[in-house]
Amino acid sequence: MQVNNKHHRFTKIGLVGSGLILGLMLSLTYSAVAEKMVKPQLPLDDLRAFAEVFGKIKTDYVEPVEDKKLISEAISGMLTGLDPHSTYMDPDAFKDMQVATQGEFGGLGIEVGMEDGLVKVISPIEDSPAYGAGLKSGDLIVKLDDTPVKGMTLNDAVKRMRGKPDTQIVLTVVRKSETKPLKFTLTRAIIKSKSVKYKLTEPGYAYARVTQFQERTGEDLAKAIKTMHDENKGAFKGFILDLRNDPGGLLNGAVGVSAAFLPKGELVVYTEGRAPDSKMQLTAVPENYVRGGAANDYIRDLPADLKTVPMVVLINSGSASASEIVAGALQDHKRAAVLGTQSFGKGSVQTIMPMNNGAAIKLTTARYFTPKGRSIQAKGIVPDYIVEDGTDQSGTIHEADLSRHLSNPKDGEAKKPADTTNAAKEAAKEKLNEKKFAEPSAPIEPASKDDIQFTQAMNLLKGLPVIQSAPAVKAETPKAE
Repeated sequence: MQVNNKHHRFTKIGLVGSGLILGLMLSLTYSAVAEKMVKPQLPLDDLRAFAEVFGKIKTDYVEPVEDKKLISEAISGMLTGLDPHSTYMDPDAFKDMQVATQGEFGGLGIEVGMEDGLVKVISPIEDSPAYGAGLKSGDLIVKLDDTPVKGMTLNDAVKRMRGKPDTQIVLTVVRKSETKPLKFTLTRAIIKSKSVKYKLTEPGYAYARVTQFQERTGEDLAKAIKTMHDENKGAFKGFILDLRNDPGGLLNGAVGVSAAFLPKGELVVYTEGRAPDSKMQLTAVPENYVRGGAANDYIRDLPADLKTVPMVVLINSGSASASEIVAGALQDHKRAAVLGTQSFGKGSVQTIMPMNNGAAIKLTTARYFTPKGRSIQAKGIVPDYIVEDGTDQSGTIHEADLSRHLSNPKDGEAKKPADTTNAAKEAAKEKLNEKKFAEPSAPIEPASKDDIQFTQAMNLLKGLPVIQSAPAVKAETPKAE
């Protein structure tokens, strides 16, 4: 597809969202798929084997199976066998995904993946039924109502968890820190996810939380900054950007958020893949984060002091993909100190490729790298100040824990086999028949007095001692150069 030069780089931007979000809250690429001039030669022997298996199922399987179902399942298996993030979306799922990028979707508000036949929680989405009920990263969902998850595909499990608003579903969950399974009764809802939340925590100190990167996230953050600046009646003394439990989303949103704090033209992220259009260098210029370029630049009127105000970025194991791009860019440019725990480690780009039948595939097409050339894939962002949140961290998961994850090209990391001895998995098998269940715990309110990471970030901005959970990897002050 030919595009004019003004919008060329922006329309190439693909997905960097992490995992599969319940309600199909996946991020939408702006790129169309170009026809490839050179088609690889088809492996005829393997295709004959496929046709033979197809024929045997049609004639010998215990029940009749529609051709459409067999082919759809074959495509799905082909994609899910590549890595944890490539997947097939039927026409209905594709439509739901497109709606989700606008910030409104139906479901429970939980991002999930599949591990050893069980549904694993990557991150609950803030303000969702799942978040309010206390679901946590690393939880293993072993039952949906009375139906065991074992044996389901991830798409099957997601479809069961979706449903009409105001209807209920019971999730049985195994949590590594609990001796008994947890039962959560959740009410499905139309989730209107607000991607940016903000407040002046005290005079001079601004706090903005990005829960996910949607189409308008950058613009919404710019409005929030202007509102806080007006309310503060002057320059900020410190700024906290909270990216905890942010699973990612649109790449242009990550570039726009980074550009708000970086000098114009600085490199934010670059990508490398096999296809020519998967190789990009995205800098802090309007063409890379807003349709229409400079004419619609939503950060052009931001206060000048925003480029130099002392700044802390909060991350944790639920911070993935687009949020890791922002944290990595601000860390590499020494624009902000990063505080919290190691991020998820999803350093791959997914592109949505529409099919002729109304379906689409989400295909991993590139790896992304921070301005200094760091690959975050299966590694994550390591904070400058390691501060845990005070809860049990034993059940948290990272990209490197997922089966078939891509390797990190910078350190030659090999793919890790599935850990069949994992205590949480064994507990799932042993506890399914338990009649008593532990009580779920509520999440910590971000930017409250109970939020340890937030309070330590405020200490850092004020020059007070920071109580760390481990020695700092590098103790740089949160100042711009």
